[in-house]
Amino acid sequence: MLFLGKEISTPLTLASGILGISFSSLQRVIRDGAGMVTTKSLSIEPRIGHEGPVIAEFDGGLINSVGLTNPGIAEGLEEVEKFKSGIDGVVIVSVFGANAEEFVQLARAVNDSTADILELNLSCPNVEDEFKRPFALMPDKITEIVSAVKAVSKLPVLAKLSPNANDISAIAKLTEAAGADGLTMINTLGHGMVVDAVAKRPVLRNNFGGISGPCIKPLAIKLIHDAYKVVDIPILGTGGVSTGLDAIEMMMAGAAAIGVGSAVYDHGLDVFKSIREEMETFMEVHGYAQYSDLIGILEEN
Repeated sequence: MLFLGKEISTPLTLASGILGISFSSLQRVIRDGAGMVTTKSLSIEPRIGHEGPVIAEFDGGLINSVGLTNPGIAEGLEEVEKFKSGIDGVVIVSVFGANAEEFVQLARAVNDSTADILELNLSCPNVEDEFKRPFALMPDKITEIVSAVKAVSKLPVLAKLSPNANDISAIAKLTEAAGADGLTMINTLGHGMVVDAVAKRPVLRNNFGGISGPCIKPLAIKLIHDAYKVVDIPILGTGGVSTGLDAIEMMMAGAAAIGVGSAVYDHGLDVFKSIREEMETFMEVHGYAQYSDLIGILEEN
């Protein structure tokens, strides 16, 4: 099947922020059944991120305040080159900046790499102390950043949107109008907080963080479906997928590809193989010839 003009063997995709940017880990994901991998979001300069603990489990999911830790765009793209030299797989490079100028600088750097797709992280919820309100909640900033990047990017551009938007349909249409080639939906939900009752304090050192995992799947599916109905660009759907049926449901709601994130933390890299096998079994039993037959076929009363 095709996603943004790239041939992929399966719609399953490693979501950003799960395995960092090590080329060997990314290659393993492709071998285990993914069609695409997404790097950790990269900034111009390296970032240490927040002080630990930065990840905690709760019933139904995860909460994290990693703080966009990454080695910077130069080192990140070195890992992309190593990945590409050893395996045939599609790489989405995720980037974030403090303003449109930084996003443009990052896009130019990615232009000079062997990456396949550029993802603009406009919606991380756990660095508002530094970057204030996420760009994905500010229509004028979406237009400014996406249009500026599209003016220079040689690669297809995904815009990663926030589930915290008041009107995701309007935001999706605005992002498409600004020139985005596709959408990534959704980023983590939040802010949220998990409390250690014995210690009488939040579990995360940063107090709050973004929520992911199975608990956000119904919201992700609903927002993806809302966006699918109003845009003509493909959606990389992510949010709570851990089984083949989860992925099928999300594709029926409108996702053209599926990001898997927290499930890797819970079940290991073998989760890609199990999800793929479960999807193939479902399709065979129910008479679907190819993955693309699933996209957006949800029937509503």
